[in-house]
Amino acid sequence: MTTLVLLHAFPLNATMYEAVHAEFAGDLVTPDLPGFGDVRLGDAEPSLDVYADHVARQLDAAGSDRVVIGGTSMGGYVAMAFCRRHADRVAGLALIDTKASADPETAAVGRRAMATEMVEGQTTQPLLDNVFPKLLGATTTRERPDVVQQVREWVAGADPDGAAYAQRAMAVRPDSLQTLAALTVPSLVVVGEEDVLSPPTDAATMASALHGAVVVEIPRVGHLTPVEAPRYVAEALTELLQRVDG
Repeated sequence: MTTLVLLHAFPLNATMYEAVHAEFAGDLVTPDLPGFGDVRLGDAEPSLDVYADHVARQLDAAGSDRVVIGGTSMGGYVAMAFCRRHADRVAGLALIDTKASADPETAAVGRRAMATEMVEGQTTQPLLDNVFPKLLGATTTRERPDVVQQVREWVAGADPDGAAYAQRAMAVRPDSLQTLAALTVPSLVVVGEEDVLSPPTDAATMASALHGAVVVEIPRVGHLTPVEAPRYVAEALTELLQRVDG
């Protein structure tokens, strides 16, 4: 089975995929991006291309040629950047709770302001105040306090400098609809029914740009479907790999 590379959401790290690993029987690789987990942040100008090239170098080191690339939220942005820069290595694409559009100017300004606050104060409080409340669906927030607490701890534990770099990189990301339209590989779009950051309308827009994408909308979950509904995500990813290998 082709290797699946899944990239994590902001401002989490690869730990978010632990439950998916437990449900997924194939070859699943979940690297940390620079500035998250144990991966050191470099000094390059903020760009999602830096993340995409980091993933490519990791694949080189592992001897992996073509992979199914995917990601959640920011990880989806990086997966699309990977498709732009390393299209010959893409055997399939999985986009989970993400969007292909660039930030409107007001959102980009907000990201930069948050980045400055995090660096100057060496604090993740802006993430807890502004990002954390939108990560989980209303049902999860109401009924699953253990998941809420776990995600809160992950957000609080982010490195302020790494998170600030990511915010600045996301603020300048390009629109990726043309990137998606140029792909001819099997693809999957997963979205939580209650996702307020990348809602089902964004999923539909991406799917319309792709060729023959399968769309999976998961009920009663929000922006972190791999955390909130790992079995359903693992099943959808398994079906994608079967299409790639079949």
